[in-house]
Amino acid sequence: MAYRDFPFQLKSCVWEITLACCFRCAYCGSRGGKARENELTTAECLDVARQLAEMGCRRASVIGGEVFMRPDWTEIVGALTSRGVKVCIITNGFRMTPSIISELKRLNVESVAVSIDGVREIHDAYRQKGSYDRAIETLRVLAAAQLPVSVITSLRADNAPLLPSLYQELRTLPLFAWQIQACSPMGNAGDNGLSVAFNAQKVIRFVAETAPSAPFAVGVADNIGYYTPEEGAIRGVPVAYFEGCSAGLTTIGIDSVGNVRGCESMYEARFIEGNLRERSLADIWTDPEAFAYNRRFTPEMLTGACRQCPQGEICAGGCRSYNYFTTGKLYENCLCARINK
Repeated sequence: MAYRDFPFQLKSCVWEITLACCFRCAYCGSRGGKARENELTTAECLDVARQLAEMGCRRASVIGGEVFMRPDWTEIVGALTSRGVKVCIITNGFRMTPSIISELKRLNVESVAVSIDGVREIHDAYRQKGSYDRAIETLRVLAAAQLPVSVITSLRADNAPLLPSLYQELRTLPLFAWQIQACSPMGNAGDNGLSVAFNAQKVIRFVAETAPSAPFAVGVADNIGYYTPEEGAIRGVPVAYFEGCSAGLTTIGIDSVGNVRGCESMYEARFIEGNLRERSLADIWTDPEAFAYNRRFTPEMLTGACRQCPQGEICAGGCRSYNYFTTGKLYENCLCARINK
């Protein structure tokens, strides 16, 4: 079957171009810090960019590790943007320089997202002293350079109750968006036994109450929800509804050695569908056996409270990655605010 006739069309991807990072965060899902020994070469990355564009992928989130620690990041990003792929770079904001900012503008990067985990004490405790102030300064200098900037906050048990305090600090900054997501107990978070549970209903209520008057868009990611009365107004745009996990349906994840998953947060070997050194992206994507957990989903696969939920057919049990790393089950969400009121 020709790709253009394939029932699942690739729209977006999250691409980890290196695992090298200047931090070793206690909750890092990919255990970033040191680059893998056999990361894709520049030539291989440029070919991956070509394949993504040729398959119609029009949005790529480029991540690490820390993106700017890979010397050829400009070539990789340029290979995407020159082909019309919109690129968002996610960074810890610690290594920003005038040279990097100039390159971001030259490459026509759509936006930059900076990870901020909470107020200064919380943020620095999990990264390193001074990292909060550096991240805030990065937001300011990027905005001053007329680059759209946003913040991503990953919630755990300790920082979720402090969202109002963090908002008071962020509301004075020149952001266009603030994304709030759940920290999954994978990678370092799992290794360190961090408590990631929080009250999703309170978070959703906070977003619903804050978003209308906030000076920037405020929304929750796909691993928080679902289908509470606030659903249409909590996902960062005027009206948006979660319609199920998109891993392997419209999006993929690629890691720094070329492994392809339905989602880069499904960070375990069992979810690898193929490697780009061995097969083309189109071959992996159109494999009739690939991404079966989503492509062959039926409501009968739901378990737990999700099985009886009237929204189960649409929600499909929520975020596959968060489900797996919290409960070991793909079709049962322990954080669902509709259930856990």
